[in-house]
Amino acid sequence: MNNNTTLSAKPHYELLDGLRGVAAILVLFYHIFEGFSFAEVTNNAGSGIISTLNHAHIAVDFFFILSGFVISYAYDNRWSGMNTWQFFKRRLIRLHPMLIMGAIIGFVAFALVGFERWDSTTTPVGCVMIALLLTMLMIPVLPGLPYEVRGNGEMFPLNGPAWSLFFEYLGNILYALFIRRLSTKLLALLTVVLGILYAWFFVGDVSRYGMIGVGWTVDGLNFWGGLLRMLFPFTMGMLLSRTFRPKKVKGAFWICSIALIVLFSVPYIESTGRLNLNCLYEFVCVAFVFPLLVWLGACGSSVEGSKATGRINKALGDLSYPLYIVHYPIMYVFYAWLIDKQIYSLSDCLGAATLVVLSSILLAFLCLKFYDEPVRRWLTHKLNRSK
Repeated sequence: MNNNTTLSAKPHYELLDGLRGVAAILVLFYHIFEGFSFAEVTNNAGSGIISTLNHAHIAVDFFFILSGFVISYAYDNRWSGMNTWQFFKRRLIRLHPMLIMGAIIGFVAFALVGFERWDSTTTPVGCVMIALLLTMLMIPVLPGLPYEVRGNGEMFPLNGPAWSLFFEYLGNILYALFIRRLSTKLLALLTVVLGILYAWFFVGDVSRYGMIGVGWTVDGLNFWGGLLRMLFPFTMGMLLSRTFRPKKVKGAFWICSIALIVLFSVPYIESTGRLNLNCLYEFVCVAFVFPLLVWLGACGSSVEGSKATGRINKALGDLSYPLYIVHYPIMYVFYAWLIDKQIYSLSDCLGAATLVVLSSILLAFLCLKFYDEPVRRWLTHKLNRSK
């Protein structure tokens, strides 16, 4: 039996795909409310604290747990028939086509606002073209360089969320070269050590952000915070996959989806002492609640559910990555409009916000069906022929 047959023969955790889609939609809504906060700060009109879905940025940490779980499950026992380069090619085929499309959409979105930075100056087109190339090649831009075209420090200024893909790539490289070789006991030890560092960095609020919201820039401590944000949940997901023993759990998809909404909707927690309570809450979510939700989702996958739930999970899973990677360029245009019109609440722009959400979902769907899936099929065919 060849490697491709073996890969397809493994049972699929479809509920985890569905939960990834739910989390991606919550990130979409989070960024709507982030826009109001950003407009407030830019116009010196408020504190900039996000009041709705305040904690949805830790959906990224949830994605990293899911990635660790799925990659460990899919590949841990496949290395006898697959080398490191074949693994990298599989992951590139899965991730990179949409990364390139997200960069192109980001370029178009920036052109729509006249290549105008957040400080109202205009970026030379040549610098934007270099930023486009760097994003396509997954090369971060250092803050302050001419190619950091928007002026707020993003490592991928044409499509900010690409920062998490950068760390996802690092996680895949470390998995293939090192982590996969660890015994389960050593993996558990590594996870505990990373968890302690994660707690120290975030609960201690080393970055002074007041939340687990670092990694999107390489300025200051952000790179190391982003690395911890990936490594701890990623290895925890791997450990969960290796030690997973399924139980029958009915309604797991709905239980987990509601739990994510509730967790993300908790208001910002003010701190009165040295301990940052908001970061502590988010750490508890990442270190304890998210693994439980992944376990419940994996357990629910072993229970035969309704056809409707199965279709929902598949649709959400298929749409999750394209939605995550293409929605933020639309947000850039939305944010510029909010700043210009001095709009700071959903009630003042409900129609525009609805249009942003619907257009993001539609764009993700079109990219999925007419670009991502055909390109990945073609690349997979080329990969198989090259063996």
